[in-house]
Amino acid sequence: MNKKDVAQIRKQFKINNDLLKISDIFNVYITKDSSDIYHHQSQPFEWLDQEQQELFLANFKKLLTGQLDEKLFELKFQRDAENNSQLILHQALLSQDVEGFKDQMLKMVEKMLQNKQYEKDMVVTFIRAEYLKPMKRRSEESEESERDTVYSHPFILCSVNNTQEPKKELLFDFVEKEFKYHFVVDPIINLNAPTGGFLFPCFTDNSADVNHILYSAGKVHEPDYYFIEEVLNGEDVMTAQDDKIVFEEIIKDVTGDQLSTSTLSNVYEEIHRMIVENEEEDQPKLDSKDIGNVLKMSGIEDVNEEKVETAFKKIIDDDKYEIKASSVLPKYNSKSIKISTKVANISISPQDLRYVKQVQLSGKRYLMIEIEEDTVIEGFTMIPEAFGGSGT
Repeated sequence: MNKKDVAQIRKQFKINNDLLKISDIFNVYITKDSSDIYHHQSQPFEWLDQEQQELFLANFKKLLTGQLDEKLFELKFQRDAENNSQLILHQALLSQDVEGFKDQMLKMVEKMLQNKQYEKDMVVTFIRAEYLKPMKRRSEESEESERDTVYSHPFILCSVNNTQEPKKELLFDFVEKEFKYHFVVDPIINLNAPTGGFLFPCFTDNSADVNHILYSAGKVHEPDYYFIEEVLNGEDVMTAQDDKIVFEEIIKDVTGDQLSTSTLSNVYEEIHRMIVENEEEDQPKLDSKDIGNVLKMSGIEDVNEEKVETAFKKIIDDDKYEIKASSVLPKYNSKSIKISTKVANISISPQDLRYVKQVQLSGKRYLMIEIEEDTVIEGFTMIPEAFGGSGT
């Protein structure tokens, strides 16, 4: 799934949406002390009152909020995994009755409880639903409504949420004119911040992809590897942050850890060009050959394919590994690059990095920024000075 696919299905979670039909909701309560199922309950989603529906819909929307490879991860299922989650979820999706759906979801919960001790009581929510995606009109002259023909996407969504301890409060009773101690015994289910979950199957080119599952982490750049590997049986995942670190280490190894700002600007510009040219397709990935070409196009000499492949093996022990281009490029049109010195911290965009240079004069190093306008500091316009000189 790309970000447009995720955004499209995320915005469907709203009240009275005829394009989203949620048939069943299944809640499972897990106690922290025993890591066991304390209670579970299934009912048609439409039986919930509107306030409850809105709480859950907001929770599902938050679950699917975030950037791909940062908080949301499309996982490929492991092959030949024992008690395979792909098979469990697929059987649940095809189940004709609620009991069959519940049985398969309880199997997923059992996998969550194996070798896992939770710090808080948890509530796991499953829904079985169908997303109806309208087909585009074939022509402006067509009288057919875009909703007359739709793609049907049955799916299962799981949201994992922790509970909060009830608050102990002191209240003032206006009628009795006295202070009273107030304590709610029942735990509060925190639907505002899901700790994890998934969407199955993924959707690609308006068709279901049962070989992939979309996993949602509780926090950015902090996927739960136990949940990914043991519960979902997904293959290893690399976050965008991991990809960025790998890319930087490979560049350092190839270039000797030294780059001019203009060269680094060229590297970012070349990667940005690749992303823009492939905007309508899958996000481009960089293998060892691609990185070698980027470095050559950026003006770095003495770069060859063997040198880059050696760096790949050294850093990640896999010369066939591909790095997502979007993961290594700072946000191109915002001041996403931070330059830190003892004197000052500067933020600059990748496209403007070429205007920054580190120069040396009379044994001293200077950070020089090329500008087109006067510099104003605290309301004072700075007087241009000869480089290395002083002004008054």
